[in-house]
Amino acid sequence: MINQYRKAVFIVTYSLEKNKIYYLVFKRKLHWRGWEFPKGGIEKNEKYFDAVKRELFEETSAIPLKIKKFNYKGSYLYKRKFPERPGFKGQFYFLYAAEIKKDKIKIDPREHAEYKWLSFDNAIKMLTHQNQKKCLKIVNNWLTRNERRKIL
Repeated sequence: MINQYRKAVFIVTYSLEKNKIYYLVFKRKLHWRGWEFPKGGIEKNEKYFDAVKRELFEETSAIPLKIKKFNYKGSYLYKRKFPERPGFKGQFYFLYAAEIKKDKIKIDPREHAEYKWLSFDNAIKMLTHQNQKKCLKIVNNWLTRNERRKIL
């Protein structure tokens, strides 16, 4: 029997600039409408870390400066069936954070309509789904603790 949950990575993508943290969010247009951070499925025989780098490059054209894996995972059901994902009823994800340069982003126009670099407060308001808001909070808590240590 096929695992009914597609394995995926959620990638809270950020940039550090002048002691401020900026988060990258995309306006989704493929499969649903709303705001999200980079994410994507794990390909057959692909390692999670490699999937993070691949998805980040596919969705932003950026190469990460740093990648951090978090001890957090979750799942959700799709709102409808997708022909390109036969046998799957939802997604099982692992949380990662990736630092990239706050440059111009080259988006995949099939998946996203636009992107924004936002502060935590604005990003948390913009994200569409609660699971992504929770992931953003986890990463932001880790980043603010680490950045505060560097300043002190």
